Amino acid sequence: MDLVKATLDLRPNKMRRPWPPKNLALALQGGGSFGAFTWGALDRLLEEECIHFDALSGASAGAVNAVLLASGLASGGREGARKTLEAFWSHVSHSAFLPKAVSLPLGLLTRSLSPYQFNPFDLNPLRTALEAHVDFELLRRTHCPRLLIAATRVTAASLRLFHNEELTVETILASACLPLLHHTIEIDGEPYWDGGYVANPPLTPLVAETDAADVLVIQITPTRAQKAPRTRSEIEHRIDQINFASTLDREIEAIRLLAPLCAAGDASGKWAHLRIDRLSAENEVERLAEASPGNLDWNFLLGLRDAGYAAANAWIHQTDQPPHDDFWANAKGSSHD
Repeated sequence: MDLVKATLDLRPNKMRRPWPPKNLALALQGGGSFGAFTWGALDRLLEEECIHFDALSGASAGAVNAVLLASGLASGGREGARKTLEAFWSHVSHSAFLPKAVSLPLGLLTRSLSPYQFNPFDLNPLRTALEAHVDFELLRRTHCPRLLIAATRVTAASLRLFHNEELTVETILASACLPLLHHTIEIDGEPYWDGGYVANPPLTPLVAETDAADVLVIQITPTRAQKAPRTRSEIEHRIDQINFASTLDREIEAIRLLAPLCAAGDASGKWAHLRIDRLSAENEVERLAEASPGNLDWNFLLGLRDAGYAAANAWIHQTDQPPHDDFWANAKGSSHD
C-alpha cells in the first residue's frame, strides 16, 4: 500500500532543506498492540545516523515506545535502542502478558465487572515488562531526548505531562491505564487514566517545547471504518477508536492557527520553519480498523513492525516536498487505496 503523507508546512518560502531532517521531534500515538507499527518506524529512523531525536511525546503505547527509545539510546546508543524495542515487544508477546479474562472481548467484562472485581490484586504485567527493559533512573539523570508523557487527570478531566525528571514506572502505567481493564494509577494522591483520552499524542506541547522545526507524528489508532457497526462489541470497538483518534486533528488545526502568531516573536525561527509530517498505520496495514489492539500474537506484531519500518523508509527517501495546499485533504483521511 502506498505511503500517505499528511504534511503541514508553515514555511513562508518552501525552499528545499537537507533531507532527512537533522533534528527531529516525534509524537507517538497510543493504540495498544498497534504500537508495534511505531516500533518498526523507530527501528528505521534509528538506522539514520544523521537524525538527532530532540524530543518525544507519547500517550499509552506511544509513551511506552518513547521511554524504550530514550532508555535504549542512553544505555547503548542507536543499536541499544533498537535492541531495547525488540526485546520489549518480544517480551510482551511471548509472556503471559494479559490474564485470560482480559483477552476476551472487552464488553464481556465491562458489562458486569470492574477491574477491581476481575483483577482484585491489580496484576499488571506491563509493570514487569517496563521494569525489565527501561532504566528509569538513567532517564532521569542522563542527557537523552526530552520526553513528554501524557496522562489524564481523572478528577479534572485534564492533561498532565510528565517530563524526564518525573519519570517512573508509575507514570508510564498512568499513561497506559485503561480504567475498564486496570486499577486507576495514583501519583502523589492524584488519580490518573490513559493519556490518550485527552491528548493522543500530545502535539501542541511538543511543538512548543522542542527545538526541532520538523515533527513526525506516528498515528496508529484507525480513524476510518468500512461500515457502521451493528453488534455491541463492534459499537464498543468503534467508540474506543473515535475517543482515541479525535484529539489529533484538533491539535494540528490549533497549531496551524497558532504558528503565524508564534513566528512573529520567535527569535529561533522554529515556528516560521515548522513542518509536521504524519505516518498513519491504517494507510499501511489493510483492515487495521477491524483488528484488535489487544492482539499480541508475534506474527501480528511482526507484520505491524514491518509496515512501520517500510513507512518510515519511504518517508526518509521521499524526493519531493508535499504541496502545502494538499495538507488538509490528506490530513482528513484521504488514501491511495
